[in-house]
Amino acid sequence: MELLFVADALEIFKTYKDTTYAMMVEAAARGHRLLACEPRHLRWQRGGRVSATVREIALRPHAPGADGAHGTDGTHEAHEAHDVHRAEPWFRVVSVATRALADTGAVLMRKDPPFDSEYFYATHLLGQAEREGARVFNRPCALREHPEKLAILEFPQFIAPTLVTRDEAAVRAFHGEHRDIILKPLDGMGGMGIFRVRDDGLNLGSIVETLNRHGAQTVMVQKFVPAIAEGDKRVLLIGGRAVSHCLARIPQGSEVRGNLAAGGKGVARALTARDREIAEALAPVLAARGLLLVGLDVIGEYLTEINVTSPTGFAEIAAQTGLNVAAMFVDALEAALR
Repeated sequence: MELLFVADALEIFKTYKDTTYAMMVEAAARGHRLLACEPRHLRWQRGGRVSATVREIALRPHAPGADGAHGTDGTHEAHEAHDVHRAEPWFRVVSVATRALADTGAVLMRKDPPFDSEYFYATHLLGQAEREGARVFNRPCALREHPEKLAILEFPQFIAPTLVTRDEAAVRAFHGEHRDIILKPLDGMGGMGIFRVRDDGLNLGSIVETLNRHGAQTVMVQKFVPAIAEGDKRVLLIGGRAVSHCLARIPQGSEVRGNLAAGGKGVARALTARDREIAEALAPVLAARGLLLVGLDVIGEYLTEINVTSPTGFAEIAAQTGLNVAAMFVDALEAALR
């Protein structure tokens, strides 16, 4: 089967930890053909179908992780240096051609955030490809309907005290009630733009002005959850089922953010009873909407985000537990295509 990955440029992949790469390794091992393009390559013209200039690729056998080992053993710097400086890329191009998306076996939308206007437009092109017969994962309409910060509002029984507003007075009242709060933009990723304001309220006004741009943009405010010290857990849902282990992103030093992009340390752990409760409640609901792969963010007892655009963590969990998460994903993909 041909699998088309719509993703960022292959040349910038960090293969030692990239989840899309882990998917490709597993798919190739099963004999699937790998195609790749970027969202900018998608196009449609009246009288035709949604198509793209795609590269068929083959994995080089000695690329980091090509043997199934995705190193997260403290040698990230060495892996990253190798990814950047090696003479050959981790793949070779077999062919380049213009293809209608509906003529491929499946399309996997794996473009990393931010969910900006161009991402939004890409989901509409992918939606048109669906109407033409393409099988797209995650479904384009589901990507649009589940903004990663706001999707939690549907499940208030699992979230911490939360406020979504443009109004500075409402933020100040929320701080007055909860005393220790987190503020974040709705379009941030990787921990970008997250602020903590403690009981003294220091710089609250300035932070609100920065985030809401004097009332022009909506922000999310949540009660600070001290359990962040134990990690911001990424719980993976695949095909409507929870993966048995999560990746706890643990803040380092004085940092309040656990995101790996913000310097957090990733530690694989078995799901807690609360993790399972949240996962088992959400998994069938989200799967029924066409979300084959979801990453729930859980801090302590609380759900904080529902990630649907390009969830990660396969490589780290596999390296630390031996659990082949990529195989679970390809199993679910193959089942969905039957």
